[in-house]
Amino acid sequence: MLKDFQRVGRELFLAGLNNSHSGNLSLRREDRIVITRKGSMLGCLEEKDLIETALTGNDENTNLASTEICVHRAIFQGTSALAIVHAHPVHAISLSLLADEIIPLDAEGAYLLDKIPVLDAKCAIGSPEVEEKIPALLRNHKIALVRGHGSFASGQTLEEAYHWTSCLENVCRIIYITRTLQKSY
Repeated sequence: MLKDFQRVGRELFLAGLNNSHSGNLSLRREDRIVITRKGSMLGCLEEKDLIETALTGNDENTNLASTEICVHRAIFQGTSALAIVHAHPVHAISLSLLADEIIPLDAEGAYLLDKIPVLDAKCAIGSPEVEEKIPALLRNHKIALVRGHGSFASGQTLEEAYHWTSCLENVCRIIYITRTLQKSY
């Protein structure tokens, strides 16, 4: 399990989808969650950076978990997800400030993601509002954005959730480049 967290965390960092200490990863294990530690560096995770805690209710490890623990719990309880990747992809966040949903222009993006909803929340980071609203979006979409904050992708594995995150950023880069080129012509 550590190797999966390390591989995906490193890929997220190297791809520029998170800065040195941002984002988080989690896996559901029946009535438990394994989630990255608050303030961990996804690009170089160690065993101590994986926190196992309860799916419902708090225990002695909850305070060590990512500040997004409540959102991860809500997604696991409200969807069929077994893995979650929360990232801060720059192009996607930028577009989330301008749109209520992101519609891919490219064939692969449209095939894989269809459209990406953008959740507008007064408090975007680990808030009860995000916790309440994001599971419904992820029941119908592989990935969703919280305006100005970042993406939450759900999957059956960390690799699958990473795939949706990577695809989202490619979609948003293509949109940005296309809009920029349109202004030149």
